Amino acid sequence: QVQLVESGGGLVQPGGSLRLSCVASGSISSRNSMGWYRQAPGKEREFVASITSGLRTNYQYADSVKGRFTISRDDAKNTVYLQMNSLTPEDTAVYYCNHKNLFTATLTWGQGTQVTVSS
Repeated sequence: QVQLVESGGGLVQPGGSLRLSCVASGSISSRNSMGWYRQAPGKEREFVASITSGLRTNYQYADSVKGRFTISRDDAKNTVYLQMNSLTPEDTAVYYCNHKNLFTATLTWGQGTQVTVSS
């Protein structure tokens, strides 16, 4: 089993930045994809970004965050990051990290970290 622990959320003013971290532990697959989703109050959980390592690292972003958010990973630390810049109130949500085992398609979620963008 994989365990995920997110951190780095908080309150930030519009235009500010935050960096989220997600540390994975346990049975981490050698072939995996890690990503971030978010869920705002009263809304469905939505995709934010993902990163898949392989012969070539594959990055994917939601249109709403392209150019503002950057996903990265440090495999030595089993950690994935989400650098969020130019934040707006529309980015306010609980942000969830996930890990997908590409051999078994098993998907694991973290507990989430709250991001609030407000003046």
